[in-house]
Amino acid sequence: MLPRPPAPPPLIFLKLGGSLIRDKTAVSTIRPAILRQLAGEIASARAQNPELRLLLGHGGGSFGHVAAAKHGTRDGVKTAVEWHSFALVHAAMAQLNQLVIKALLDAGVPAIGLQPSAHAQASDGALVHITTAPIRAALDANLVPVIYGDTIFDDVRGGTILSTEELMVGLVNELRPSRLLLAGETMGVYDENKTLIPTITPANYATIAPALRGSRGTDVTGGMASKVEGMLALVTAYPSLAIRIFSGMEAGNVEGLLVGSGRIGTGIKETT
Repeated sequence: MLPRPPAPPPLIFLKLGGSLIRDKTAVSTIRPAILRQLAGEIASARAQNPELRLLLGHGGGSFGHVAAAKHGTRDGVKTAVEWHSFALVHAAMAQLNQLVIKALLDAGVPAIGLQPSAHAQASDGALVHITTAPIRAALDANLVPVIYGDTIFDDVRGGTILSTEELMVGLVNELRPSRLLLAGETMGVYDENKTLIPTITPANYATIAPALRGSRGTDVTGGMASKVEGMLALVTAYPSLAIRIFSGMEAGNVEGLLVGSGRIGTGIKETT
């Protein structure tokens, strides 16, 4: 019997929040310094660990959310005006993706953008299928595939929008990452006394939920409450998955978590 090939190194999912790389309160306004910082940290982490396998995703910030909210794109697309808005949102997100890709390439990260609308399908606002072959091929080539929240064709609503988190959740079963890192503006999740919550589990969420509020600016894919609830469902289904919500604004946080375990921010797990 031939020996089994060695298992690939663990895979990490890293999501850069739209509010982190773009200003959600202003239309189409990027934060170039933050984007360069994040790209540099990812490059440094890859240099320290050449076997690092990373799937990167980014949110939309002001690029896609404002147009999407105006025409209710997430709730469904039927009329010619709504389809035009659907196309505008997609174009805006693709434009942002190219800015992210350029920053990564300039930093020496071999990143490649993968358009979600071309390989994902939704039904009544929920992801039902996403093709993983291009992502696997990119990872096997030691590239960094980059996905993003996007307009998606929907067999019930006509069209909808799926967030980066929803797409990543859909990829967890197929790709089985060891960690999911969610980088945003804040240090993590705070309670009603504005104290950082170190760990959230299904057992303590009921006491934390009232403190969660919608995210700043216009966001058609939900705020912190929906984020935490989605991540709790994920760790319940996959107890070995480690999830962390943290600030990407502070230099060194992204790099530190990519090269080590780290305990900054708020951890989300199935049990304490």
